Amino acid sequence: MDPLSSLLSGIRAEGSVVSHAVLEAPWTIRFADGAPLTMVSVLRGGGTLLLPDGTQQAVGAGDTAIVRGPDPFHLVDRPTSFDRPHVEYEIACFTADAACTAQDLGGIRWGNDPDGATALIVGAYRASGHRHERLLRGLPPVLVINEATEVCAWLETAAADAARRSAGSQALMDRLLDWALVCTLRSWFEQASSDAPDWYRGLADPMLAPALQAFHARPSQRWTVAALAAESGVSRALFAKRFTEVMGRPPLTYLTECRMDEAEALLSDTDLAIAQIAKSVGYADAFGFSAAFKRHRGMSPSVFRAAAA
Repeated sequence: MDPLSSLLSGIRAEGSVVSHAVLEAPWTIRFADGAPLTMVSVLRGGGTLLLPDGTQQAVGAGDTAIVRGPDPFHLVDRPTSFDRPHVEYEIACFTADAACTAQDLGGIRWGNDPDGATALIVGAYRASGHRHERLLRGLPPVLVINEATEVCAWLETAAADAARRSAGSQALMDRLLDWALVCTLRSWFEQASSDAPDWYRGLADPMLAPALQAFHARPSQRWTVAALAAESGVSRALFAKRFTEVMGRPPLTYLTECRMDEAEALLSDTDLAIAQIAKSVGYADAFGFSAAFKRHRGMSPSVFRAAAA
């Protein structure tokens, strides 16, 4: 499995809160779900995202914004709406004391004017386990990608279908949001260039891509720099030089970091024995794995697992 697919496997739109909002200014929406990722697609009109750190990001028709959680944030028709009478909405259905459920808002059309100037599709993503955390570390607080007009029209049609509560409407919107998240992230990574995560830059590099694909497909193999270079069909020295230039660190350092990230996810999210985890991430025995894990994480695998639990 490629890195993006693997990381996204821990964050899905299963039973997500999905809302189709049609609004007439002035209005504000507070997102308090604590969701790891929230997607806002502007079908028409626009507004401004207000993040906890004071960042303001304008979004307009055709824009899809991905906001990294879990801190609450706002979307407003304009920042000055806070200081004058306005209609206020809140989405907070994933919290422990939430008064609503995903089914209460799933696919519902809401707002203060059916013909409002701004129309949005809003989706909050749930996380299962810890595998997605490495993905979040590679993302900015908010990213925005502009979509084609026909994509927006299709999104609105799908949301309208879900609002009718027909059979399969929740599954339809869940899959739609999963598709939209993958497409948006891939588009942003392609445009981000040097700001994209290192693993994405490596997969875009013709020399490094074969080796990275081989490693991520078979992480349990006892990889060496020579073996990785052979996958790319170049010399060991040339491969190591190019890898460090593109990825910012030597090949084996990257491999170890990936293995430790995967080990953390397995320790946190599964009941696999330490020896099983050791083999799955490329270590011959539990002793060698435990020593490496403690060296890189400052605690033994068993202590980490207890703390995570």
